[in-house]
This record gives sequence, C-alpha cells and structure tokens, in this order.
Amino acid sequence: MMAKTQYANPSLWWRLSWQLSIVFVAVVAAVIFGLCVYGATILSPNVALEDHITAVLARSVALDAQGQLEIRDTPELASLKEQYNGLWYVAATTNGSSVSYGAIPAAYGEIAHLTHLFQGADIRGSVDTNEIASVENVETAIGELRVLFGGVADKGWPVLVLMGAVYPIYVSLLTVALPAVFLAVPRIVRRALASVSEVARKASEIEPRRYDARLPLDGIPKEVAPLVIAFNEALDRLENEFRKRQHFLIDAAHELRTPIAIMQTRIDGTPEGQDRRRLLDDVARLAETAEQLLDFERNNQAIDLHETIDLVEVARTVVADLAPLAIADGYQISFLSEAESLERRGSPSALPRAVSNLVRNAIDHGCNRGMITVSVSRSPSGGGWISVADEGPGIPAEHRELVFEPFYRVTPKSRGAGLGLSLVKQVAANHGGEVSIESSAAGTRVTIELA
Repeated sequence: MMAKTQYANPSLWWRLSWQLSIVFVAVVAAVIFGLCVYGATILSPNVALEDHITAVLARSVALDAQGQLEIRDTPELASLKEQYNGLWYVAATTNGSSVSYGAIPAAYGEIAHLTHLFQGADIRGSVDTNEIASVENVETAIGELRVLFGGVADKGWPVLVLMGAVYPIYVSLLTVALPAVFLAVPRIVRRALASVSEVARKASEIEPRRYDARLPLDGIPKEVAPLVIAFNEALDRLENEFRKRQHFLIDAAHELRTPIAIMQTRIDGTPEGQDRRRLLDDVARLAETAEQLLDFERNNQAIDLHETIDLVEVARTVVADLAPLAIADGYQISFLSEAESLERRGSPSALPRAVSNLVRNAIDHGCNRGMITVSVSRSPSGGGWISVADEGPGIPAEHRELVFEPFYRVTPKSRGAGLGLSLVKQVAANHGGEVSIESSAAGTRVTIELA
C-alpha cells in the first residue's frame, strides 16, 4: 500500500519542468507576437502582400524583340489584378525600361519614371495623398526587377506575414531552450530542495527513545518551514505524553515497593508452612515485576551508553551473583570466555541487567535440571557475543519471535511476568545490537550481539 501511495505521488521536478516549459513557450510566443505587432505598426502595411506581388510579376516578365520590358498577362497575374482591384504598379529594370499598370496616384506619378533607381523604399506620409507605396527588388529570368506598387495597404495580415518571416528565430530558440529547461530545472529543483531531503532523512532516523530529537530549520525554504515547525510541535506533544507515561510507571513501580516490602515482612513473621512459601513466592514475583517495569523506563531513558565496559567481566559477575539461585533450583552453571577481556561501549547498568534476565529466564524455564552455560566470544564482524544456554525442553517454533514481546509467556502459569526477554531485546537495540534465539528439544540458546 505504501509503495502504491509513493508511486501515485506526483514528481515535483517533472511538474515544474513541463509547467516552466509551457510558461517559457508562452513567453516566447508573446514576445514574438508583440514584436510582430510592433513591426506591423512601423513597417509599411504593404508588407503583407509585397512578396506575393513581386513573385507573380517575376514569373510574368519578359523582354520583347527590341529588348524592352513587358509583362505577360498570365492567369496568375490576372487573378491577382482581379483579387486586388485597387492594385497599381510600376515594374522597371535597372536600365530604365519600365511597364506600369493601374491608376498611379498623381503624387507618385512624378517618381514613377525613377523606379529603377530605388532598391527598396517605404513611401508614405505626404499631405498630397493617403496612398502608401513601396518599392521592392526581385530577381527574375531577365535580371533584377524593381517594383513600385500600391493600392493594397488595407489587404492581408502584416502580423502573420512577419511571424512567418521570423519563424527561424523563435523555432531555433525553442529547439535550444526547451531541452535546456528540462535538463536545468531538475537540477535547480534538486538543489533547492536539498535541505528538505536532508530534513526527510533526519526524520526517518528519529528513534522512539529519542524524545528530544527535532528537525532542523536551517536552510529550509519558508514555504516548507511551517510543515517542519508543525512536525516539531507534534514531537513536543508526543514527548510530553511520553514523559507523563514514564513518570507514571516509575512512580507506580516505586509505590509498589513499599506495600510489597510490608507484605514480605508480615509473611516472614508467619509460621512455617506451605501457604507461607507460596505467599513468599507470589510476593517475590510481584517485586520482580515492579523492578522490571522500572528497568523498562530506565532503558528508555538510558544515557550512559558510551562508557567502556568489559563484556567478560559483566558476564562473570552475573554468573557469580546468580550461581547460588541456579544451584538451589537444581542446576549446574558454568562460565566460558574465549578472551580475558572484551571491551565495548555501552551501559554499565543496563547490560548486566540484560544478562541477568537471560540467566533468570533459563532458571525459570529449564525444568530445574541440566547445565546453564554463560559464554562470551568475539563475533566474526569484530563485535561481542554474550550467550546463555540451558538444557530445558526448548521453545516451540511458533513462540520464538513472540517471546520478545512484553508480557508474553510461553506457558500461562510461568513464574515470570513475561518481561525478561523483552527487556533484553530493548537493551540490545539501545546499544545498536540485536538478540537471536536458537531452540530445540535439547535446550535453548539466547545470544546478545553487540557491534
């Protein structure tokens, strides 16, 4: 479900790439159109038809027997004259030979015979006439032809003609710019969001036991900052609730100590008997549960994880402390170590409790027979192993992962509260390690591996 949700999330760099590309194309189009509109206002209105008129005339010119210019009345030229009935023109060769057509305005009649002198011109603005005339050059089969024409200023679309004329410019621009946008935008977005990616990475590293962890605001875009602030505020609220829960459990466990101690004192004062022994066992179990609850909160708040401790010494001390209890319950207990010393960084208070829980667990579930072996060795990765093995009936396969859950017991009538192995797993996780279990009908081995 999570993978499907992530797949459905839109890509920011892709959205920005195509959106910026559209904006870029729109801006280029607007600029080109604006320039063409501006060009249409300053250029001759005849620009819309000048290429068409000169092209038709170029295909219609010829020289007569005397070498004088003549314009053949081709169907194309006839169609042009019919379409633009106000059209007039003077076509001249560079040697002065000319041909005219239409009603040439009087204002331009005086310069008609000079057409061969103009290579190009935009003629307008006289007080004598509103007629707009143009002179254009065109190459023909008989040589260069110069055409003075008018009567078509209100015909055609100059803007469209200009856009068609400048298309190599904006097509080339788009051809170069669009790939550049798609290549540059992802890099720009990635750099702009680098701080957000860093925040996401740090958010994924927040551990349940690090209640004081907060996401940094340095370098975060102001548009994203409210989200980070809201997340940090949510962490503040969670921390407050965790602190309340911790204080409650610690206070409750402490409060239980007093009535438990009173009960134990009163039971000690009763006459010897089976009921007295059962009551003492029940009170001892209750006291152990209260201590394990305190251990849970101590482990959650563990801050002494970087002191140098000797795993060999920790295991040897636990064996010495619990040997009388194991022997009294019918076990033999031994300690093995491959090295004289195996130092690691960790908690000098939590690790002994974890090893002690493993030994107590073996005592509780070993059926009061066989050997309990505590061993210390160096792992292939260079870390340290502390293993506790018994010769009990073993743990069924379906229970082997569940035994690390709080308050889970393989047998409902077990003497323990179901917290021992859960505490061991918690201690190992605090130290960046892990716990593994091997079990068969010949016994069970639980190993703490520390890096």
